[in-house]
Order: sequence, then C-alpha cells, then structure tokens
Amino acid sequence: MKYLGILFFTALPLIGSSQDLAELDRRRGFKDIKLGTPIDSLRGTTFKKDLMEKNEFPVRLYAVENPEYETIGEVKVKKVEVKAYKESIYEIVVITNKDTRLMKGMIRSFGKPVYILTTDTYNWKADSLSLTFKDHSRNEIRLTYRYYPVLKQMRIDKGKKIDEIAEDF
Repeated sequence: MKYLGILFFTALPLIGSSQDLAELDRRRGFKDIKLGTPIDSLRGTTFKKDLMEKNEFPVRLYAVENPEYETIGEVKVKKVEVKAYKESIYEIVVITNKDTRLMKGMIRSFGKPVYILTTDTYNWKADSLSLTFKDHSRNEIRLTYRYYPVLKQMRIDKGKKIDEIAEDF
C-alpha cells in the first residue's frame, strides 16, 4: 500500500502535464489563428515573400496585422507572421516584448516546458503541434507554433517527387 501511494504521487505531475498539453492541442495556434486552416480564412494578412522551407518546399510568408493580436494580456506583440504550405497555415511566429509574465502564463496554460540547452529554448510538444519559446533579441521573445500534419504532408510530397524521378528511369 505504501508503494501504491508513492507511485500515485510520482505519476501525478505526469498526468497534470498531459492535460495541459491537451490544452495546447485544443487551442491549435495563437488566439484565433489556427494551424492547419486555409490562409485566406485569416483576416489582416499581407503577403511578404515566397520562401523555400528546408531548401525544398515552396512556402509563402505572410504578415498579420490585426488589432486583436497587438497584445497578450498586457504584453505588447511586435510582430505576427504565418507561413503557409499549399495554402495551409503550418507555422505561426509571434515576436513580443520580453516580459516574465508571458512565461508564467504559458506555464499556467500548458504546463512546465522542456528546456533544450543546445538551442536555449523552452518547448511544449503536443500530439499535433509544438510551441517554442526563445529569446529573439535583447528585449524580445519569439514564440513559434509548428503544425505536424502539414510538415508530414511536406515529407509525403517529397516522397512523391522521388517516386516520379524513379519512374522516369
């Protein structure tokens, strides 16, 4: 019975953490910018430029300007950008002023992050997306949301290109 109690209290933080990551999965993005949705459903987007993700996949970078995205609580948001692959949003980048309340709020919402020493980032990883918290500059924080189903689609499309090349032989 004593071991059962120890097991319960040891597993309790793990259970709480998974519920918090479920919240990240449920939100699926920043405010009402939802990952995996068509780019034309997002208000206030302005096309910036075409990019190549991983030097292979053509993606489009958009700036998002909307009064709803100017703050997170009392923390000022400096810039919001989204990347789209085949017109689906797969990455959201939010640049904010550096403020300790931002990390505290994220821990309260999503649980304790995993710290990665080599990249000096804090990461939350849910089933279908990840959120990265990193210093962007001396006075700014960068939040990056990435959506796995669209990234997986990129790998599938790469496989199709390789199959097409193989069939040409």
